[in-house]
Amino acid sequence: MAKKFACSSIGMQCGWEASAKDENALMKQVAAHAKKAHNMSKIDDATMHKIRDAIEEE
Repeated sequence: MAKKFACSSIGMQCGWEASAKDENALMKQVAAHAKKAHNMSKIDDATMHKIRDAIEEE
């Protein structure tokens, strides 16, 4: 089942949203966005936990 994520769902002041066929594909998009838009070369464990909790089924 498809998955979706929005930066705003973890408290970021960012309107970015993404969806993908599965969580692995979605996480690749999230990592690329985090690097480009938020200057995060690596997503720390606490933030990764927040992201995974905020992923919804589409």
